Amino acid sequence: MAKHNQLGKLGETEACAFLEKNGYFIREQNWHSSHKELDIVAERDGWLVIVEVKTRTGQQWDPPEMAVNQQKIRHIVQAAHHYVRLHQIDLPVRFDIVTVVFNPESTAIEHFEDAFLATHATH
Repeated sequence: MAKHNQLGKLGETEACAFLEKNGYFIREQNWHSSHKELDIVAERDGWLVIVEVKTRTGQQWDPPEMAVNQQKIRHIVQAAHHYVRLHQIDLPVRFDIVTVVFNPESTAIEHFEDAFLATHATH
C-alpha cells in the first residue's frame, strides 16, 4: 500500500475514535460501492452523518479541509445518495469534515459539522 494510502487509513481510524468518543455510532468506515466511496458513515442524534476525512503530516500547505472542493463534494453527495438508497435509510443527512494532522509531538483533530450542503453539489 502506498504511503499516502497508509496515512489516510490511519487518519480515518483516528477520526473514528474521535467521533465515537463524542457520541457517534460508526456504521461504516471506508465504504465502497463501484466507484463511490465514503470515508465514514455515522449516526448521532437521529442524523446520518457522512464524514470526509482529510489527513496530513504537519501544516505545510493549505489547511486540510480546503482540499474538499466542489468536485469532491459532488462525489461525496452522489455516494451518500447511493448509500441511503441501498440501505433504505430514512434519516436526515448531514455532511461533516474531520481533519487529522499528525505532528511529531501531537495529533490535531478538528471536526467541522455541517461543512457543506448537498445542494452545493449541483453548482
